[in-house]
Formats: sequence, C-alpha cells, structure tokens
Amino acid sequence: MNLTAKIKTYLAAPSNVYLVLLSIFGLIIFTLNFRLETHTSSQWVTLYSLTGAVVLLNHFLFKLPPQGNAQSMDSAIYLACIFSFGMQLSFEVLLLSSIIYMMYERSIHISKHIGNFAIYSLMIIGTYEIFLLTGGSIGALDTKTIYPYIIALVVYFAINVVALGIFHFIAVKGNLFELLDGMRKEIVTSFISTLLFSFLLTMLFDKYFYFGLFVFLVVAVLLSFSFRKLFQLYQEVSDKATRDHRTGLYNHGYFEELLEKELNKAKTGKEPFSLVLLDVDSFQKYNDTFGHLQGDKLLDFFGRLLKQACDPDKYIVARHGGDEFTILMPGKLEKEAFSFINALRKKINDSYFEGVEILPHGCLTFSAGIVQYKDGIYDKAQMLDKADQAMYYSKVQGKNLVHIYNEQSQLHKEIDIEQDILEIEQQLKIFLSKDIYTFQHSRRVFAYAIDLCEYINLSDVEKKILILGALFHDIGKLEVPKHILQKKEKLTTEEWNIVKKHVEWGKDIVSAIGKYNELLPLIELHHERIDGKGYPHGLVGEEIPKLARILSVIDSFDAMTTERPYQTTKTFDEAIGELKRCAGQQFDPIYVELFIQMIKSKYEFKLEMAN
Repeated sequence: MNLTAKIKTYLAAPSNVYLVLLSIFGLIIFTLNFRLETHTSSQWVTLYSLTGAVVLLNHFLFKLPPQGNAQSMDSAIYLACIFSFGMQLSFEVLLLSSIIYMMYERSIHISKHIGNFAIYSLMIIGTYEIFLLTGGSIGALDTKTIYPYIIALVVYFAINVVALGIFHFIAVKGNLFELLDGMRKEIVTSFISTLLFSFLLTMLFDKYFYFGLFVFLVVAVLLSFSFRKLFQLYQEVSDKATRDHRTGLYNHGYFEELLEKELNKAKTGKEPFSLVLLDVDSFQKYNDTFGHLQGDKLLDFFGRLLKQACDPDKYIVARHGGDEFTILMPGKLEKEAFSFINALRKKINDSYFEGVEILPHGCLTFSAGIVQYKDGIYDKAQMLDKADQAMYYSKVQGKNLVHIYNEQSQLHKEIDIEQDILEIEQQLKIFLSKDIYTFQHSRRVFAYAIDLCEYINLSDVEKKILILGALFHDIGKLEVPKHILQKKEKLTTEEWNIVKKHVEWGKDIVSAIGKYNELLPLIELHHERIDGKGYPHGLVGEEIPKLARILSVIDSFDAMTTERPYQTTKTFDEAIGELKRCAGQQFDPIYVELFIQMIKSKYEFKLEMAN
C-alpha cells in the first residue's frame, strides 16, 4: 500500500481526522509561543533534571481500579514548572521529554505521540495565561493568593478532559455528557492529587529544588508500585466475579450485564447489534466417552478458538453454561453476524482436538442461533430466548448449522395450540376458587383475541402468541390477596400498587414454567401506554412490543364493558368512544381502529342493544 492510500485509510476514521486537526492546532500554538533561549550551566541542569523526571514518571504509570486507566504524575511537574519558572522552560521540558518518549516507546503510533504533545502544549499555554490573568506571579508559592493556582489547575484539567472527551466521543459514538460523567471520579482523584503535589513541588523548588524533585520521584515510584499491586488484587477479585473458571471467558451473569447495557444503548441510539448463542454439538457423547476432565479440556479449547476469532473485532464472548456459549456483536446486522459465525464454524470444523473423530460429523462442530436487536424487543431475556429458538432450529435441521431468528425458529418449538390452551386453562382454573371475575375476564379477552386475528395481518406464530397471551395475561393476579381482588369499594393507593405488581408476578410465574417464554412480553407489558405513562417500565411507542400493544386494547375494552369491583361498567358504545379518545395516548391508534372494526362486525348485536 503506497503512502497516499495509507493516508486515505487513516483519515477514513473521524477520530483520526479530529486527532490530526487537534495536532495541527496544538503545534501551531506551540510554534507561536516557543522561543529558543540561552541557558546557564545551572539552568541546563534544571532542564535536564525536569525532563528526566517526566520521562521516569511516564514509565512508572499506575492503574486506577475499576477501569484500569493509566495515570502519570507528570502533570504535577508541568504545573510546578509553570508556577516556578514560567512557560518557556515548561515548553522545553515538554519538547525534550516527548522526543525521548517517542524514541523508546515505538509501539505507540507516531500520530498519538504528536497528538499527546499538542494537547500538553495547549494545556501549558492555557494554564500559564490564565495564571497570569488571575493575578498569579512566577516564582515562589504565594500562599496569600491561592486562587490563581486553583483556577490555573482547573483550566489545565478542563483542556485535557474536553480534548480527550471529544476524541472518545467521536471514536465510540456515545453520549459526550455520559462519557464525561463516567470520567468524573477519575478526574476528581487526579485533580486533587495533582493539586497537592504541584503545590508541594512549587514550595520545594524555591529553596530545595533537587531534594524536592528527588523526594517527589521516590514517592511517585512507590505509589506506582502500590497502585499496580492494588489493581492486580482488584483484577483478581473482579475476575472471580466475572469470569468462568473453566474457560477464562466472561461468565453468564456478567455477560447478561453487558447485554443489558448494549440493549439500553440500542434503544436510545438506535445502533444495531446482534446476539449469538452457540452449542457444541454432541458434547454429551464426547463427555461420556472420554470423561469429564477431557470434556472440560475440549470446552477450554473451544472457548479459546472463539476468543481468538472475536478479539480482533472486539466482540464479547462468554460461556453461557454447560456446552453453550454466547457472543455479543455490537454494531453488526444479523447478515453480517451470520457471515462471521458461519466462517468461524468452518474454521472450527478444521480445528482438530483429540477424540473429535467419534462425533457425528467426524470433527468439532457447533450449532448457532443469531438474533439482531429490533424494535419490539424490550429486554435481554427476550433476546436470549429468540437466539435459543434460532439455535434449536439449527439443531433440528441436522446440527453444524447457523440460523438467523425468524418465524420458522418458533414453529419448530411450538406445540399444538389446542394442547397449549388446555394446559393454560388448567392453570387459570385456580381462579375459580379465588376470583371468578379474573377467570371470566381472561376467557373473554382470549375470545376477542381470536376474533381480532381475522382483522390484523399477523403471522401464524404471532397469532398463537397473541391468543395464548390473552388467555394467560392476568396469571400474576394469583399473587394478589383475595380481599383486594374482591373489594367492592375503590382501592387505596397501597392496594392499587399491589394490583399493579401482578404483571411482574405473572412474568415470574410463566418464567418458572419455562414452556411459554414467548408470552412474557404480553404478560409483563399489557399495561404499558404509548405515551410512556403505563407500568411497569414506562415504555414509549414502539418500545412496547406490537402484540402487547394489541393486547392492551383488548384488555382495556373488556375491563370497561364488564363489571369490576372498582370501576363503573360502560356500554360497548361508550367503550368504543373511550378507545377513540385515548388512541394516540394510551393505545396504538392503528390497533384501536382495527379492534373497533372487529367489534362492529362481530358484536353488532351488542351495539344495537346499547342503543
């Protein structure tokens, strides 16, 4: 690749363009303010001493938990140099130390060395000018006027934080204020320590320059070793909490935390990402043949192959449990994820491990399911369930396959709807002894859902989920005390808050059953409103899954038109009027219109009776 092509490739990244512009600006500022001066022998010694101290401090960095960001105490020297000797000597120290650091730290790209030099130049000139502007005087520390020193330090850090913050904002395309807020604790720690050390050095430089510099370096080096040890201990504890001890990959619990963060980011920023669930094919057979110890070695080998493939693209790999693994692919669409995982599948097929020839394909294989985040997916459990369904489809198709989640993924796990209805009705019959109203309400909502399916363009799978969800949606009221369910007076605020919890209790009940996970969004979210004023999460618009928005209309209509302990019954005409009034606020107007069409067609006799 020629030089022009390399430059074009480098400048293709917006963060690199920003770094180049910042570097040019910083170098111009440095050139305009730097002057070559003649020095006495003692001034040369001072310059070399300060330069050596900065180089030494850049070598003995220390890491701060939890992120492990490297910190250097060189800023304390630059600030003390500005306060004691002025801008020119500070520039000379910066120039010499940067050249030395660039020569021996060649692993860092030269553009970053230049960018770092430019930022320090801006920090030094900004600090020097504001120090003089606020009444500071170069020389010994003036304890009577401490404010110029504090203001100068604030400016020094402000330039650093803004310059680096904008770079990271462009690089990761995140929220700048969230990024700065995340840096807040480290900024405060660095600010206070640098403030104290720069004051101390400024006082010592006046009468005990060499002794003060020596003591400061000894303290800084000792702090470096101490913080390295602290970070190492923190890392060991953190790894035990976040890593799978068998493979060294992230464990299931920590992966779900990362998935939750990625899901929230996708909801706010609309950035795509894909989730992959993989299962080592016929692992049980290998385990039974060679024993658990050899099986563990195979899992470790498989995990290392995944990590080696995913690390270059910064995909997140974790052991989900047993012989299942997960991969989180930020910024990737499902088709891009498919290409990557399918290529990885072929690579693993060609990776030999002792004994894999006994497996059905004669080599190491896996089956994988892929799901991309899309509107309507509201939590991590739903994403994992969809990925699991896609993986199951790969399994039943003969294994050693990769499948993207779609309607067929669900069809292969669907049980006949009539059998499902019978099983769910058995669950609901518990209400006959506790609250006959809830049982009857569920049956009516179920009937409305069946009728409405004729008027809404839904797939067969969506129809089954809506119908079963309508039957099961209030199962959480089993946990609501009987005296509250049957109370004839208006509920108190405390009682109403208990009733509202039925959606969360229902989710827990159905999750425990395990068979009906696809119904969870309807059970948990049928009381959300599109204006964000619903419960339990206050979701807005299309953040609420489509089927939950449909069920909300059906559930509310039946609630309005049947007798309830804490609400006056409405006629069908009145309920239709209420649906129209609340369309666009509480209900999705599209499904309100379709539901009204169904009512007018199939329940016209009730409208006539009302009139």
